[in-house]
Amino acid sequence: MSHFAKVVDGIVTQVIVAEQDVIDSGSFGTGWVQTSYNTRANKHPKNKPLRGNYAGIGYTYDAQNDVFYTPQPFPSWTLNTSKWIWEPPVAMPISTNPIKWDENTLAWVAGTPTEGF
Repeated sequence: MSHFAKVVDGIVTQVIVAEQDVIDSGSFGTGWVQTSYNTRANKHPKNKPLRGNYAGIGYTYDAQNDVFYTPQPFPSWTLNTSKWIWEPPVAMPISTNPIKWDENTLAWVAGTPTEGF
């Protein structure tokens, strides 16, 4: 069994687990692209990475580069096209306290666990 992402106009709308022959049969329609659960930041722990990242609903599928990547989290973040992940303009500091990105100041600031950490 493998994971497949349904891609509509470059955006992932669904991710399923299926056999390749079921996808090839057209039973679920067209637009399915295989994705690897173990691929993240264009790395795989055991094999060659597949398509940059494991696909999720709302992710972009860049057909020209044959990769999946997440929606841009903040306008100031840029896409690293070797890892296919978004990076902040300032590296996240190492901290024992919760921190979060503040787009208004373009800096990492103190956060709280209730803010989704």
